[in-house]
Amino acid sequence: MSVMAQNNTPLVFNVTRGEPELVCPAKPTPREHKPLSDLDDQEANRFLMPAIMFYKADPSMQGKDPVKVVKDALAKTLVFFYPFAGRLIQGDKRKLIVDCTAEGVPFIEAEAEATLEDFGDEIHAPFPLDKLLYDIPATDTLSGRTLLLVVQVTRLRCGGFIVALKCNHSISDGTGVTQLMNAIGEMARGCSAPSILPVWGRERLTAREPPKVSFPHPEYDQQAVVDLNTISKADLVQKSFLFGSTELDALRRNVPSHVKQFSTFDVLSASLWRCRTIALGLDLEQEVRLLFSLNARNRFNPPLEKGYYGNACAFPTARAKAGDICQNDVGYILELIRNVKNEVNDEYMRSIMDLMVIKDRPHFTIHQTYVVSDLRHLGFINVDFGWGKPVYGGPGSNGSIPDECFFISFNNKKGETMIMVPITLPTQKMDVFIKELQEMLQPQL
Repeated sequence: MSVMAQNNTPLVFNVTRGEPELVCPAKPTPREHKPLSDLDDQEANRFLMPAIMFYKADPSMQGKDPVKVVKDALAKTLVFFYPFAGRLIQGDKRKLIVDCTAEGVPFIEAEAEATLEDFGDEIHAPFPLDKLLYDIPATDTLSGRTLLLVVQVTRLRCGGFIVALKCNHSISDGTGVTQLMNAIGEMARGCSAPSILPVWGRERLTAREPPKVSFPHPEYDQQAVVDLNTISKADLVQKSFLFGSTELDALRRNVPSHVKQFSTFDVLSASLWRCRTIALGLDLEQEVRLLFSLNARNRFNPPLEKGYYGNACAFPTARAKAGDICQNDVGYILELIRNVKNEVNDEYMRSIMDLMVIKDRPHFTIHQTYVVSDLRHLGFINVDFGWGKPVYGGPGSNGSIPDECFFISFNNKKGETMIMVPITLPTQKMDVFIKELQEMLQPQL
């Protein structure tokens, strides 16, 4: 059995853009200041995260302009999600606050000299984001006010189109952004209100008084460490690995029989972490980490309300010596993942909020930490503006950086649903990574 890997070469084409236009809520909205939660405004969330969706032409939508449809639907949706039409400001002690000004979301209309077919039979990263997503400064340097959402709709010569956006991670996690986009899709199809009404609810997710850190949170450790295996960016190669049912079954066969409960995410993360750690050739005594996001909406007591669109993720972190990851079977790693997952409950999440206030909202620790984000179930693939579901809907990021990867739902040209994982490593280390992964995918004798 061979690894299904693809070299990623972006398409080259011309795009003509209009000037950004501010799309405001279609009706008056409250003028107020809304503080973000203590999960929202941590340092790791202070950036614009991209997403992108590709749509085919639909004869039933003949005569309808996707640019106008999406723009009008955005204006109607902002009546319900009105904080997105405001700007982000910073208060005392770096506290982030949404200034709900209703001044609007920058919207860009564009035309591409390309067809959907030009992107290939199987659309995947890397994407030509410099053409499909307007690079507008997130923060006004004069006022210090920050955008919360940017949208570009690009018509294609074939009648298809592309919707790309950047959302400020401080106001929403991936689940929240998908909720917003599905609401825009519903309004585009004629609904008078979103089927899932947005819930602000940030008041529930604030630090206690006095704050009390009751769990260890190695993901936010800020001790000074010397990384003896700094990865040079000069010799990086990126490949996308595809895992279908055959490959996943092969990885599961590496799991010892005594390990009974594990998910597809668990076994794929454990396998990739093991292959990557071997490929890096670290000192066997060096600590390595696996950090992953976990949607904690249902781990609160009571669970967060349906429609909550803020950040509600934990980032449990498994730790071990490099030698233990390389020399043990994948069952050992699955136990590490299970143990840190099981810690996440209401008190654990309260502990994170309290830590954010005590430690001035620290960033993640990146020392030999492999970050895995499972984006398969966010729902971008279901966003329908009237032209049906996209042929690709998911993160707009061009794959992976050396310390991070995404799991992305991917439909191949046969219509099979697979998991695509972009991996970036130096060339020689990539060769070792592929060799180790191929061995894990071999049929058991």
